[in-house]
Amino acid sequence: MSIGEDDDYVVSYRGEVVENRHKVHASVVDATGKLLFHVGDPSRITLARSAAKPAQALAVLETGAYEQFNLEDADLALMCASHSSEERHITRACHMLAKVQVKEDDLRCGGHPALSASVNHDWIRRGYNPTAVCNNCSGKHVGMLAGTKAIGADISTYHQPTHPLQLRVKRVFEDLCALEAEDVRWCVDGCNLPAPAIPLHCLGMVYATLAAAADQMEKNASAPARIRELDRIFRAMTRYPELVGGDGRFCTVLMHAFRGTLIGKLGADGCYGIGIRASEQTAQLGATGAVGISLKIEDGSIGVLYCAIMEILQQLGVRPPELCSELADFHRPSIVNTAGIVTGRVISAFKLRTAS
Repeated sequence: MSIGEDDDYVVSYRGEVVENRHKVHASVVDATGKLLFHVGDPSRITLARSAAKPAQALAVLETGAYEQFNLEDADLALMCASHSSEERHITRACHMLAKVQVKEDDLRCGGHPALSASVNHDWIRRGYNPTAVCNNCSGKHVGMLAGTKAIGADISTYHQPTHPLQLRVKRVFEDLCALEAEDVRWCVDGCNLPAPAIPLHCLGMVYATLAAAADQMEKNASAPARIRELDRIFRAMTRYPELVGGDGRFCTVLMHAFRGTLIGKLGADGCYGIGIRASEQTAQLGATGAVGISLKIEDGSIGVLYCAIMEILQQLGVRPPELCSELADFHRPSIVNTAGIVTGRVISAFKLRTAS
């Protein structure tokens, strides 16, 4: 089977045989919401999953919980994280619980195996059974408890879709997407909190707005309150990328490489959001201000997702200040068998198309 350069796929080969074709949907928008480029269907209704965490964190910040409980930017980074359950992540989540004066039993997320293979191996060796504080979303859940206490609501039901805090989260997300309530669909995420589904390009808009806030605050320290909070989220993620992901994780490697000019956040089942601050590179794309990129891999493959992200950044000409070998490994990974022999490769066959 030949792959045309206009096909919207990432393709894996074993030898010279096409083994899998992974459908890609992506949008590139600017700070005004203008669609600049796309792959596949930029309006595909997409569950943001954990890529919604920065928007959910904004709703928590707007309750006043950050100041009330003396939270730090590192705590905020963990609120936006899908972390690897490393010791630093669990310790940070426990410190947050103490600040908010709640207990691990108040978390409604449950435990699960770590996203890190090395952490899992250590847990198995020790016979350790992960609890709720080990959940990759534990930071978000502690943040939700903080927001719930700040508005004086019932902490035992903070996760339910009709809870006062979740209604605030919904309004904030709708605002950031510039959508009406009826245009956002909500499901229950893997961690037991509501998860939004929106047109893919709207997720890009959320990330462009986050990056634009960082640009605005640099020019105007007296910007409106929401801009200040969005900037706080952007800077927390770029200052503490190791808390957003973990050792060797793509989100962490990507943000380290771009040195504060870009945020990136994974969502489960092949979703991703990127916010890029305005620069000469973004201006050359025809963008007004910051740029937001959103992606969805149709079959949910995370490894393929990372290949597609790196290919899109390359096609856009958006590069980190220095070459990063770790990012290169995500871009075009080799397929290796159990004997360590390279048996195939993964390539991105798609081309970004200019929005008409």
